[in-house]
Amino acid sequence: MSRYVVQAGWQDAPHLSQQDIDDMSQGISPHQLDARMKGIPTLGAGAIYPVPEDDIVCDPFQIPTWWARVYGLDVGWKKTAGIWGAIDRDTDVLYLYSEHYRGQAEAAVHAKAIKMRGAWIPGVIDTAARGRSQVDGKSLFNLYEDEGLLLNNANKAVEAGLMEVLERLSSGRLKVFSTLQHWLGEFRLYRRDEKGRIVKENDHLMDATRYLVMGLHHATMRPMGTTQQITMPGDPTAGY
Repeated sequence: MSRYVVQAGWQDAPHLSQQDIDDMSQGISPHQLDARMKGIPTLGAGAIYPVPEDDIVCDPFQIPTWWARVYGLDVGWKKTAGIWGAIDRDTDVLYLYSEHYRGQAEAAVHAKAIKMRGAWIPGVIDTAARGRSQVDGKSLFNLYEDEGLLLNNANKAVEAGLMEVLERLSSGRLKVFSTLQHWLGEFRLYRRDEKGRIVKENDHLMDATRYLVMGLHHATMRPMGTTQQITMPGDPTAGY
């Protein structure tokens, strides 16, 4: 008994116009696009950002004061993670230069560490933080605002955010300081399972990065007359 396999995708369907294909491609995750477009079989497992580290990691350098900055924040009791970015508007290259990674601490503790990197820098926070704190009923968002943080709600469109980050990584418009070891550790493990679902383990900084990239319009330059921020011990941007 003979068998054969026919491999076909959108490009092989005569009833689909290019406009139809373009419309359907919107919102499709990168790991699924080849399967839909070319009929290439895939189970969806593998790295979410299949980009070599050598292409994105750079040595720390002094960040110009006129570059706009913003940070992404993923909050929780088990782990609260923040990632800081500075964007060169001339080249549209975003540099991730500092990270906060700590669990089992109160909002005031995290807020102090965040403000030490520059209290003037706006943040983009997971909207789940508007849920109620188990401590006193106040939302985590309000707890952090009460600590003096400048916060904005994150855009949580997951697949759109992943594609935006991947596009920056692939085009060389997102670079990461080599000192961000927690970020790099998560990056290496960030993957999909056999059904194409994101594996929700050790992904706090990956989520924070997505919030940051989708919230780049909130980035701002250091206001005139502000004092130099205090930096964390070992922070490569100390004094910048």
